[in-house]
Amino acid sequence: MHIEMTDIYKAFGQNQVLSGVSFELLEGEVHALMGENGAGKSTLMNVLTGLHKLDSGTIKVNGHDKYFSDPKEAEKHGIAFIHQELNIWPEMSVLENLFIGRELSTKLGFLNNKKMKALANAQLHKLGVSLSLEKEAGLLGSGQQQMIEIAKALMIDAKVIIMDEPTAALTDKEVTKLFHVIQSLKKNGVSIIYISHRMEEIFTICDRITVMRDGKTVDTKKISNTDFHEVVKKMVGRELTERYPERHPKLGDVVFEVKNASKKRVFENISFHVHAGEIIGISGLMGAGRTELMRAIFGLDPLDRGELLINGKQANIKKPSDAVQKRIGFITENRKDEGLILDTSIRENIALPNLVSFSPNGWIDQKREHEFVDLLIKRLTIKTNSRDIQARSLSGGNQQKVVIAKWIGIGPKVLILDEPTRGVDVGAKREIYQLMNELTDRGVAILMVSSELPEILGMSDRILVIHEGKLSGELLRKDATQERIMTLATGGQSYENTNG
Repeated sequence: MHIEMTDIYKAFGQNQVLSGVSFELLEGEVHALMGENGAGKSTLMNVLTGLHKLDSGTIKVNGHDKYFSDPKEAEKHGIAFIHQELNIWPEMSVLENLFIGRELSTKLGFLNNKKMKALANAQLHKLGVSLSLEKEAGLLGSGQQQMIEIAKALMIDAKVIIMDEPTAALTDKEVTKLFHVIQSLKKNGVSIIYISHRMEEIFTICDRITVMRDGKTVDTKKISNTDFHEVVKKMVGRELTERYPERHPKLGDVVFEVKNASKKRVFENISFHVHAGEIIGISGLMGAGRTELMRAIFGLDPLDRGELLINGKQANIKKPSDAVQKRIGFITENRKDEGLILDTSIRENIALPNLVSFSPNGWIDQKREHEFVDLLIKRLTIKTNSRDIQARSLSGGNQQKVVIAKWIGIGPKVLILDEPTRGVDVGAKREIYQLMNELTDRGVAILMVSSELPEILGMSDRILVIHEGKLSGELLRKDATQERIMTLATGGQSYENTNG
């Protein structure tokens, strides 16, 4: 399928989101669509698939003008959109999710479960995924849920698949499987629009790249004719001299310690400490227990046994409010469901953990609250026209900044960051990294869980690697390499260094 979008304009009220964007997709190509959060990428794809009606411009499909009335019509014509925020029905089974809205029936009008199971198993097998079709989708990990979404798109016999951050929740092994599937689809003439902030993936899997900035098309090139630095410069409109800012940590005393933390069948006997001003990177494969350990530290899930110490004194943390009271913040990996209240304002989200400080007499001092929120919006360069618009209306990267802002507001001693830059563009990533440096300069201790090894290597002072619920090793920054981390993460020989 050949798609041409020419001179596309789209505004929401006074906010001009797309200003003369042009984009072309050739048959059987993987075309990267890149730009900072808020550049207009998702809006352009929503215009293509009929979710938003364009204000002006032309869309041609195989040489003919074509404007879809809604995403369902686009799907019927072979265009599938896998969104960054997964469209999973958690209480339904895997099979029900795969066929929702397009169930197969027998001649007598009954559900044809046998045929649906056969088709589902065949598609999952192509993806190299083994899942129980009867299992509730909500009980699956993020990576498995993402593979369900990909399988759904493939099952409609799509000619064009739009993938928005498709690997954000996948393990390296699952990413490799996905890339094999993409190559197979290409050979069969299927076109892929690939939206990702993971630059390494773009140069691995894509044929051409279109860069957008501030609602405009900046350039389209063959991947072979460009490089990382040129793409970044076009995305942000400036040079980013270093991907990761330099760190010159000045470590203070141990502020937080975990002793023999255990949770049955999840993690066992994990002990570590973190100094004031230190960033500890926590690495490991998906399912190793990294996130579960952080949730337990914050009081979201109970520990079976173990101790938590703050400044050498035992800390009784049974629920999140206990952690907040002790000035521990937690930026979860799932900002949509756990990090934000999407239907409330930016102001309410940022102020929520800090209401006590604005309410000395039981009444909220709105002037103090507004000054506080505005300061954080400015400091984190959150792109918004007002503190009072819904968090839902922001791009993914700006939503992440709101989550970070609300926890910075408590003046944390310890800040847990779980996948802090997932789905965030390269310019916003740099801003988050600089903010991490500023926080550690003020003595904040940071625990950073990340699946991106370059991020772990670029920002950590020490690295803890977890394998199957156990601490398999510890590396100092100077000793760490991707190979050493992956060796520990897969249960191989330990390169342990415990000079913390």
